[in-house]
Amino acid sequence: MNANERMTGSIVHDTPVAGTQSGEYWGSDAIAAMLRVLDVPYLALVPGSSYRGLHDSIVNYLGNRNPQMVLAIHEESAVAIAHGYAKVTGRMMAAAVHANIGLLRAPMAIYNAWCDRAPVLILGATGPWDAMKRRPWIDWIHTSADQGGLIRNFTKWDNQPGSPEAAMEALLRAAQIAQTAPRGPVYVNFEVAMQEEKIGAMPPLPNAARYPVPPAVRPAAELVAAAAKLLSGAKRPVILAGRCSRSLDGWKARVALAEKLNAPVLTNFKLAAAFPTDHPLHAAPPGASLTPGARALVGASDVILALDWLDLAGTLKQAYEAKPVAAQVIQVSCDAHSHRGWSMDHQGLPPVDLYLLCETDAAVPLLLEATDARRASAALPEAPQLPPVPDAVSLRGVGAALEDATRGIDVCYTRFPLGWNGAYTQFRHPLDYIGHDGGAGVGSGPGMTVGAGLALKGSGRIPIGLLGDGDFLMGNTAIWTAAHYQIPCLMIVCNNRSFYNDERHQGRMAVHRGRPEENRWIGLQIGDPDIDIAGMARTQGALGIGPVTQLAELRPAIERGIEAVRGGQVCVIDARVLPGYDRGA
Repeated sequence: MNANERMTGSIVHDTPVAGTQSGEYWGSDAIAAMLRVLDVPYLALVPGSSYRGLHDSIVNYLGNRNPQMVLAIHEESAVAIAHGYAKVTGRMMAAAVHANIGLLRAPMAIYNAWCDRAPVLILGATGPWDAMKRRPWIDWIHTSADQGGLIRNFTKWDNQPGSPEAAMEALLRAAQIAQTAPRGPVYVNFEVAMQEEKIGAMPPLPNAARYPVPPAVRPAAELVAAAAKLLSGAKRPVILAGRCSRSLDGWKARVALAEKLNAPVLTNFKLAAAFPTDHPLHAAPPGASLTPGARALVGASDVILALDWLDLAGTLKQAYEAKPVAAQVIQVSCDAHSHRGWSMDHQGLPPVDLYLLCETDAAVPLLLEATDARRASAALPEAPQLPPVPDAVSLRGVGAALEDATRGIDVCYTRFPLGWNGAYTQFRHPLDYIGHDGGAGVGSGPGMTVGAGLALKGSGRIPIGLLGDGDFLMGNTAIWTAAHYQIPCLMIVCNNRSFYNDERHQGRMAVHRGRPEENRWIGLQIGDPDIDIAGMARTQGALGIGPVTQLAELRPAIERGIEAVRGGQVCVIDARVLPGYDRGA
C-alpha cells in the first residue's frame, strides 16, 4: 500500500510507515482509541504542537484510520468541512484546532454549526497547565485559563479533562450531547502534558453502545390528537416545512401528510430541502423571505403547522404585520432546548396554540396516522414568472445554464449566493440541497462544499456550491484539501467583484440621508486589479475555468466542470456575473 492509495468511495489515504508496537502507551493513545470507539470517520485539522501527542497517536497508533486526518489550511475550513459532512450524513465528524491561537481562528465556523444545529466534535489542546513544565515564551502564550470560555456561548458543552480516563469519558459525553437534538458543536480540550504522559497499560475501552444518543422524543399522544383534529378540520391549512433530517423516509412522510391534508407547503431557502419544490402543493419558490403570494397564503390560513420552522415569529410578522395572528399555530420543534442568552439566534417568540416539543421526523408520521383526509382543494398563489435570461452572464443565466447542464444528473447543492431566486433550481430529494451555513458569515462555502463532497464521495451525486466571490476568497484554501484528498466537487463562483450586499446597504443609507448614492461602491468593490479566481484554484491543484464573461461560454463551462467532477477532480468556475439580485420576493 503506497502513501497515496486510492479506493472507490474513499479519499486519498496518507499511509504511515508501520512501526513496531512496543506495548507502551501514552495518554493520547487512549484519546485516539476512544475516537475510534465512537466511530469518528475523519478528523479535519490544522496541526500544532499543543496536540502533537494526539497527532502521533492517530498516525502511529491508529495508522491514520478511523479517524483519518484531513489536513486543512485554516481552522475555519477545518470546522466547515466537518459541518458540511454532518449536513449530508447526519453523522458527527471531528475537527482539531491548535491551542488558543487555533481556537481563536475558528469561532465563525463554530458559530455557523451552532446556529445550524449541526453536530461537530471540536478537539482542542492547551500548553502545560503546570507552569514548571512550560517551554519559555511559546508555551506561555499558547496556554489560556478556561480556554473553552472563548466559545462557550455557542457550543452545547465543553470540557478540559485532567487524565486519559477522564478524557475518554469526556468524549463519550461530548458525542452524546452533540448528537442529541437540537444538535450542535461541542469542544473537548486536552492539556499537552496529559497527552504526553506514559500510562502503562491501555485503560479498558468502554462499549459505546452503552452510552447511546437517546432516541427521538415522541410528542404526547393527547397533543398529537389535538393537532390532528385541528388539521383535519382546517379550511385553509398551511405547512411550513423547516428543519428536517436528510432521511428519505422522513421526506416521503412529509409529502404524504401534505397530500392527505391537501395543504400547501412553504420551504425556507436558509435550510436544507424539506419538500419537493416541483410538487403541486409546494406553494412558492423557497426564499430568504416570503414572496407576496406566500405572505397572502399564510395571512389567510386558519391553521399553520410549523415543522421546526426557522424564525416562525418573523414569518408571522411578514404575513400579519401589526395585526394579531388569526390562525391556530401548531409548533413542532425542540429548538428551545438550545436557546441561550448570548446569541439571539433563537429569533422572536411566536404565538403558539399547540406545542409539540420534538423533532419534525418524530411528529410527522404520528400526524399522518392521526389526521383525516381533507377533500377541499388547496388555494395556491399563482406561480411567479421567471425573468428572461439576459444576453449577459447573470445569476439568471447561471440558473438557466445549470438547469440544462444538470438535467438527469443527481446533484447536491451546497450553497447559493445572496440574491439567488429559489425558482431557478428544483429540489426533488432531501440531498438536492443542504441549506446555508446557519450563522450567515462569509467564508464557509468552500469548506462546507468540501465536507459535503467528502460525505458524498462514491455516491454518484455531484456536490455543487454556488459561491459569492467574497465567500470563496475568504475560504478558498479548502480547495487544496479537496485536491489533495481527491474529493470531487464543483464550485461556481458568482463573481460580481464586490461585497454587493453592502453596496445595497450603503446605497439605501445614502438615499435616506440625502447623499450621493453613486458613492456606494467605495470600500466595497473587489477590482483594480481583478483577482484571478480560476488561477487560485489551479495553483491548489484544481481545474480552474474562466473568467467566463460571455453567456455563450457559461453552459459549456459548467458541462466541462461536471465532467471533471465525474472524473474525480475538483473544479472552480469563475463566472463574472452582473451585479444584482433576483430573489423573487
